[in-house]
Amino acid sequence: MRSNRQEDELNAAATGASMTGWEFAWLDGLAVASEPSWSYPELARPLVRRSAAVLDLDTGGGELLAELAPLPAHTVAVESWSRNTPAAAARLGPFGVPVHAELPSGEDEFDLVLSRHGRLPAPDIARLLKPGGVLLTQQVGSDDLADLNIALDAPPPHPRRWDAEVAVASLCAAGLRVTDVREEHPLVAFHDITAVVHQLRTVPWQIRDFSPQRYERALARLAATIRARGVFTARAHRFLLQAERPTEA
Repeated sequence: MRSNRQEDELNAAATGASMTGWEFAWLDGLAVASEPSWSYPELARPLVRRSAAVLDLDTGGGELLAELAPLPAHTVAVESWSRNTPAAAARLGPFGVPVHAELPSGEDEFDLVLSRHGRLPAPDIARLLKPGGVLLTQQVGSDDLADLNIALDAPPPHPRRWDAEVAVASLCAAGLRVTDVREEHPLVAFHDITAVVHQLRTVPWQIRDFSPQRYERALARLAATIRARGVFTARAHRFLLQAERPTEA
């Protein structure tokens, strides 16, 4: 039988979290995520400054793109997840940035394509970049928080391998030249079962059939582990790539 404390923890964890954008302020004090050694915003900012046209793929709620302002007059954001689209439009509207659900259909349109934790459709990126244009992307690899899936007896987070090597091969096959590759597995420390449940609710592809009720027993076991040890640690998986479309002869 569960203790009252266990029941209180799991009930609190099931009450929900913000499901829009990619802001995780609710994790403060409940989980601590180590950052990779690079800073994506610091790498993106100078690229934005010297670009006349920027495309941001899977912009989420537009948080990061807004952080990179001032933005070129021709800046376009793409966000296909309907839960995020209104938040992105509200945040980016003051900057004059339209938010579309689909990729632009043109060619040779952008000096810079950004994708932080979003899709990486290599042929479309090659089509949309101008000759000499640059892609900067930070990706979540297929091993991301796999320790959490194991702890909850859940299926692996991704059915197919997705890492820097696979992504580089895809970009090269599309005719892009990769100029920078970095890959790391920073740690994420969960100090409360509430943080675990909020993480799984906000990132639904981690455990695709997740609900607090379906995984109640496994969550109770993990909650007991966190209380006993003070923390549950999982490894994230991040890789960063920069590539360019070669200038035509």
